Amino acid sequence: MALIDNAVYVQGRRTQDPANLNETYEVMRDRGGMAWIGLYRPRADEVRSIADEFDLHPLAVEDALTGHQRSKLERYGDTLFVVLRPARYLDAAEQVEFGELHVFVGPDFVVTIRHAEAPNLGKVRRRLEAAPGLLAMGPEAVLYAVLDEVVDEYGPVIAGLENDIDEIEDQLFGNADADVEAVSRRIYDLSREVIDFQRATQPLAGMLEALRRGSDKYAVDLELQRYLRDVLDHVLRIVERAGAFRSILENALNVQSTLVAQRQNEEMRRMSEAGLAQNEEIKRISSWAAILFAPTLIGTVYGMNFDHMPELHWTFGYPLALLMMVGLGFGLYGVFKLKRWL
Repeated sequence: MALIDNAVYVQGRRTQDPANLNETYEVMRDRGGMAWIGLYRPRADEVRSIADEFDLHPLAVEDALTGHQRSKLERYGDTLFVVLRPARYLDAAEQVEFGELHVFVGPDFVVTIRHAEAPNLGKVRRRLEAAPGLLAMGPEAVLYAVLDEVVDEYGPVIAGLENDIDEIEDQLFGNADADVEAVSRRIYDLSREVIDFQRATQPLAGMLEALRRGSDKYAVDLELQRYLRDVLDHVLRIVERAGAFRSILENALNVQSTLVAQRQNEEMRRMSEAGLAQNEEIKRISSWAAILFAPTLIGTVYGMNFDHMPELHWTFGYPLALLMMVGLGFGLYGVFKLKRWL
């Protein structure tokens, strides 16, 4: 069901839980209270019903129906349209999951449209209902509490990313047998998550500053400004940490590239040394082959089974043949060595 929670508040206190949106509109008008409607992945007709009742701007409604928006704050007359990108860290997958939350804030209503599991808006509602004084400040107080919860839920994401970066550093410098391709891939994937996290958090600082300033027609309560400033301080620290993570990962990727190049150079050096050693062996084999070639050739000729060589009948025929073989062998060896020197 798209309608998660639906209530009308008067002076910071919950007065009635309407059964449907039409009843909410009637109770809100009769009692002059503030309606807080919480939707989870609503249908288009539900969003248009709310848009017609509260006279929401068509562009904001279109963004809410389309989704996939960046973090932003837009003002349409007396109505604010806020897009937030909540996130949570999944320990099992070691990944950051991003959601999307749309908030419409008007003079007497708040509409939250959640497209993911985060943030826990039930927790936000319980917190404000336990603090009627804060809730009595109106719809802007609800927006503050929603922002505060989204920013608080960034804390575990920062811790998870930091742990992943520590693991990458251990793989780079503490594990020489680590899979180079796997480490490079993890650095790249983590860099993408950090960039997405920066896109979700960096606009929040400007959004909170704009909320604190208010508008020409509406001045923000001083106490509410203090609450918003506290959230702003948390956002600035988170943005700073995310920027540091990105720098660390860029350096890690450079180090990884250097280590890969060093390993490739070391492998090429070992291959070159092996090639040189192989060349020396080939030279030795070639030298002996040159020495043995002549005796083999002459022995083959004179060892043939026929009797038509006069020198075979000489007294020193065979010794001379042997000397010829040895002399020819050393002659070829000398020629081979001379070629090496030249």
